[in-house]
Amino acid sequence: MHHSKLLAIAALAITLGAPAFAQTPVTPTTDQAAQLASSDPKIAANKRLVYDFWREVFESGQVSSVEKYVAESYIQHNPNVPNGRAALVGFISSRHATPKPVEDRIKAPLVSITAERDLVTLSFVREYPDPKDASKKYTTTWFDMFRIENGKIVEHWDSALRQ
Repeated sequence: MHHSKLLAIAALAITLGAPAFAQTPVTPTTDQAAQLASSDPKIAANKRLVYDFWREVFESGQVSSVEKYVAESYIQHNPNVPNGRAALVGFISSRHATPKPVEDRIKAPLVSITAERDLVTLSFVREYPDPKDASKKYTTTWFDMFRIENGKIVEHWDSALRQ
C-alpha cells in the first residue's frame, strides 16, 4: 500500500474514533483571594482595584462608589456602552434597579485574575445552551480587561457583541 494512502486511512480511523465535539468544561477558581496575590505591589493594587470595582459597582450596583474606581474619561470598547464614567453609571443602573449588598467575593464564576503592566483581566465561566441539543449546555470563557492609570480604571475591553 502506498505510504500516503496508509496515512490517509490512519487519519480517517483516528477521526472516526474521536468524539465529534469534545470539550473540557471551564471551571471557576476555588480561591479568589489567591488570585489577588502578586510580588509586585503595583500589580497587586491594580488587581485589587478591579476586583473591588467588580464586586461593589458592577455586581452590586453601588454606583455611588464609581468615582472611587473609574476615571471620568473612561474609554469603553463594549459596543453597547458609550464612553465616559456617566455612561457606565447609566449602564450599571439599568441592570440594577436598586443596589444590592456588596459580597466579599465576586459572585460570577471567576476563573482567574491576571495582570501585567497597567492591564488587569478577569476571566469567567460562561454557560450556554448547546445549539445542536437544547437539553445540553456547554461552557466557554468570557474576558473583561481593564487599563489602570493613576489608581483608576480608564479603559475597558470585553467580548460583547452589539445588541
